[in-house]
Amino acid sequence: MRINSPKMNIMHKACMRASKSLIRDFGEIEKLQVSTKGPGDFVSAADKKSEKIIIDELLKVNPNYGILSEETGVINKENKENRWIIDPIDGTLNFLNGIPQFSISIGYEENGEIKCGIIFDPIKDEMFFAEKGAGAFLNNSRIRVSNKKKLEDSLLVTGGPKFNSNIKKEVFEEYIKISNCVNAPIRKFGSAALDLANVACGRFDGFWQWELKYWDIAAGLIILKEAGGYTEFLGDKNQNSIKKNIIATNSNIHEQLKGSLLKKNIE
Repeated sequence: MRINSPKMNIMHKACMRASKSLIRDFGEIEKLQVSTKGPGDFVSAADKKSEKIIIDELLKVNPNYGILSEETGVINKENKENRWIIDPIDGTLNFLNGIPQFSISIGYEENGEIKCGIIFDPIKDEMFFAEKGAGAFLNNSRIRVSNKKKLEDSLLVTGGPKFNSNIKKEVFEEYIKISNCVNAPIRKFGSAALDLANVACGRFDGFWQWELKYWDIAAGLIILKEAGGYTEFLGDKNQNSIKKNIIATNSNIHEQLKGSLLKKNIE
């Protein structure tokens, strides 16, 4: 890793430790215990094990820091100045079905602003990371967003909706509408963290998705920003809301993509 700050080193160590456990579990998926948090929302023993490894590693160095994590929720909620935001497996459904498209995502927030983040794809051994003011990287190489300028020439990626979404009809209407604006078929891979990382390194030109959780995107926000991209929250602008509606692009096509979304979804 090129960035050698204490926070990045802590996150890197936590990711590497958790990834070893995930890779072992991915090879023995049929033996995992799986439960549901709600309709279409799965959690496995692997999620919980990965999360525990990450939290233990982070709290070992900074025991008083706050934590917001997908499975455990909030730890040390009184610390509002320093907070880790963790998704131990982003793309759990892919993981549980043997699809090698999932990631570990860790962001560090200071006084409400994401300062640095890591997204690690343990199957491809791809580590995306960034720190405010220091650029964004994929493994040892600096990354930048694409230079596409027209929406119709762009390759887009999206996700959702979940089984129990209240806006399922609108999401599919929007998908069809935007599909008619671009020449290439829209991609859908099932890991919002990796989708953001792939916009950051220029593989995709834009991404949008409704009803994401903060832990899905916290690390991706700083990685995309440092790579020259632009993100915007739509709909509910409450910064304290865990649910997020997001559009993220290479900046050039941002207004074009935003203008193609259904108005009732972004207001």
